[in-house]
Amino acid sequence: MNKKKALIVTLAGVGAFATALKLSKIKNEKVEKKITNRLSDIDAQEIESMGNAYFVGGGLASMAGAAYLIRDCGMPGNHIHIYEGMNILGGSNDGAGDRQGFVCRGGRMLNEETYENFWELFSSIPSLEFEGKSVTEEILNFDHLHPTHAQARLIDKDGNILDVTSMGFDNKDRLLLAKLMKTPEENLDDMTIEDWFKESPHFFETNFWYMWQTTFAFQKWSSLFEFKRYMNRMIFEFSRIETLEGVTRTPYNQYESLILPLKSYLENRGVNFHTDYTVTDIDFADGENIIAEKLYINTPEGKTIIDVLEDDICIMTNGCMTDCATLGNIDTAPEFNSKKPISGELWKKVSEKRSELGNPEPFFGNPKETNWESFTVTMRGNKLLKMIENFSGNIPGSGALMTFKDSSWLMSIVVAAQPHFKAQESDTTIFWGYGLYTGNKGDYVDKPMMECTGREILIELIHHFHWEDKIDEIMEDVVDVIPCMMPYIDSQFQPRKMSDRPKVVMDNSVNFAMISQFVEIPEDMVFTEEYSVRAARIAVYELMGITDKKVIPVTPYNKNPKVLAKALKTSFR
Repeated sequence: MNKKKALIVTLAGVGAFATALKLSKIKNEKVEKKITNRLSDIDAQEIESMGNAYFVGGGLASMAGAAYLIRDCGMPGNHIHIYEGMNILGGSNDGAGDRQGFVCRGGRMLNEETYENFWELFSSIPSLEFEGKSVTEEILNFDHLHPTHAQARLIDKDGNILDVTSMGFDNKDRLLLAKLMKTPEENLDDMTIEDWFKESPHFFETNFWYMWQTTFAFQKWSSLFEFKRYMNRMIFEFSRIETLEGVTRTPYNQYESLILPLKSYLENRGVNFHTDYTVTDIDFADGENIIAEKLYINTPEGKTIIDVLEDDICIMTNGCMTDCATLGNIDTAPEFNSKKPISGELWKKVSEKRSELGNPEPFFGNPKETNWESFTVTMRGNKLLKMIENFSGNIPGSGALMTFKDSSWLMSIVVAAQPHFKAQESDTTIFWGYGLYTGNKGDYVDKPMMECTGREILIELIHHFHWEDKIDEIMEDVVDVIPCMMPYIDSQFQPRKMSDRPKVVMDNSVNFAMISQFVEIPEDMVFTEEYSVRAARIAVYELMGITDKKVIPVTPYNKNPKVLAKALKTSFR
């Protein structure tokens, strides 16, 4: 064991001690004092002699990795560097704007029961809103005060709220689902959901499929791997998919509720953030082992090269689902940017140098299949939200997704608790929606969704509510409708071979790891905050030789007899 890893084993106890104190709700300043006292027993020169950590990408995974290095490894913050090609951190966790127009590219579902490492990490990140509380406590307290129970989950073409207490399966659907759960993953290379259910096309007309598809953004052509993993991982939610009671809400959008407190935690410890810095290539040492040696970076001042030294580590985000996203507005449609994403191009370069690093082509080769489009509506007053509330029976923040199942775009909307942005004033309201089939013409607007302005998207939605006679009245209060086209937002669901996704830390890696929704973590499901945090924890612990703390395993609800019995009962409703 080298000096760095030997020291880490000692320092890991400090991180565990700090976490325990956070969880016992001791005031932040007392926590800092206790940690300082423990650190004083360790030679400061030894700590400063630790190597550097270089993170490629500034999303949640990299920020979580930096937090683990500080909390569990004792690495000084000024030894940690995060390089982000955009001018803001947070990756796909976004939320921005003002009363002239707010925007979220996506909505990220949290789950109290299954996001094991996510909740543990944020239990040690102080809330920015409540002194002495963690982010985990803040979110769960808010969520318990704003429980979810959707009363208008599916709506038909006539504007009727459908009864979705029945999943709508027939016996063939049930048999195919049961067979899939028993089929080993190694037999599912390159298969799609549609391939599996080709003998029962009825499956795609069930209430279950419409609800499952739109909750998680699956397509018929999505990977069977991912569908199977979702069924296993989220079987706890199977029996309440019609109400989405398992959705856990943040007080504000995820950028403000998650990224800002995590950023503050890292900033206060001296972490170096380099925004507008794009890593364009990575060189590796010759030989059998994977050893990152150089980072090639485009900066605002020009190109530079970082030498990765013997005791340094390099952790790379090998794909970003919101790369190439574009925005429109109420009078402008967003551009469809189908060029290869920066993150995917970097992954391609390094995988051509080292075959162990996976294959990006299945994920970033077909933007016509991997896109969908979201839209954020900003309004003066709450007239439209009141109309939606009266229609659905859900006050803002209680209803989760409402899906118009017969919509040619397969549109869904969700109304969050107000305000959803800290800058949102009392006379301003917002809601968010998305469509999965952006290439189809609307049912009322004679254009594909991807060619529509924000105004046209909202008019299509109003027609699905059958409020045609109120269009002018509604539009008077609309400030902006910001559509967001994301060509690669479903790329992590693309059909693939098991070998296409690399391990977080390859068996022969010395100082290099990959973190993202495009690495392979057995049993866990992509397109979640937990996947990013879990990947970061695996990368840090394995590269730094952490032995006295463990990554929290996936909770095996799919092996819990009570959960399975409840799911089976639900399948026969």
